[in-house]
Amino acid sequence: MKLSTKYNFAASTSLLIALFLTIAAGIFLYAFLKIISIWLLPFFLVSFILSFFILQYRVEKFIYFRIQKIYQDVRVLNEQDFPKLSVTTDMDVLTREVERYVNDKKLEIETLNVRENYRKEFMGNISHELKTPLFTVQGYILTLLDGAMKDKRVRKKYLQRANKGVERLIYIIKDLDMITRLEVGGLVLNTESFNILELVQNVFDLLEMKAAKKNISLVFDKKYNESIIVKADRERIEQVLTNLIVNSLKYGKQDGTTEVSIESIVKNKFLVRVTDNGEGISKENMPRIFERFYRVDKSGSRKEGGSGLGLSIVKHIVEAHNEKIYVESQFGIGSEFSFTLEKGE
Repeated sequence: MKLSTKYNFAASTSLLIALFLTIAAGIFLYAFLKIISIWLLPFFLVSFILSFFILQYRVEKFIYFRIQKIYQDVRVLNEQDFPKLSVTTDMDVLTREVERYVNDKKLEIETLNVRENYRKEFMGNISHELKTPLFTVQGYILTLLDGAMKDKRVRKKYLQRANKGVERLIYIIKDLDMITRLEVGGLVLNTESFNILELVQNVFDLLEMKAAKKNISLVFDKKYNESIIVKADRERIEQVLTNLIVNSLKYGKQDGTTEVSIESIVKNKFLVRVTDNGEGISKENMPRIFERFYRVDKSGSRKEGGSGLGLSIVKHIVEAHNEKIYVESQFGIGSEFSFTLEKGE
């Protein structure tokens, strides 16, 4: 049991009661027995000391066991948050411990609420993403079963559209599977040294037609006369660049530009930047842009297609390489996504 030199409830209570009993004994001796003597002072002193320690022991033991019961009940709830500390009857210490515990629990509850809201939103998003192509495929199949299959031209057109819906489902499921493997560390990276400039140009060539629909130029920030060798998983980095550039095309302005630059930042690192002059991202959306299925456009429009997993995949692939990804954006001006890569030999 702990006695505090600063303040202890049990000690102060025992002190007051012992003092009261000593004074009461003196009044009794004087009032009823008419005993007045200087030799009674040692008696009063001994009585006071004995009363104090007896009361201190009993009161503190009573409070100690009550508080110990609180400690035990709290530890049953969570051993880690309330470890096996020595039980104290010091109200200041106890108050601080309880306040700390309450604050920790409050923070934990707030975190759980955020996670629960995220889970609900995620389930709603994935439900929406899956049911749209499913209902599309079902609609075309039911139309065919209702008699449209007799028309050869309609049958072929509807089967092609149903196939597109199935392809979209496969695309979403593959992306989800990749994110899951990345999160649990189940995706094996095949690192190699390669020229990042060639890889970027390959992505430009693949997306040339898509960029032409909005007349968006895919360019480097300058002419690079020498190769830039990085060490990473070529296929995954190609996916990162593809997702970032596709994203810039989705939200890019007509007749805009998507620019890629590579620069050396430290002795063993390159920084790859993908910059556009598109719609940009508002401040309230910035913290969540890498979440699965999170969309800046709350209208639910899917006119641009995609699985809604692109940026989440980008983040996970970059982090799987033990690298960093950054984003800077100004609403109405444009965005810049950048990530680091290890220099190759």
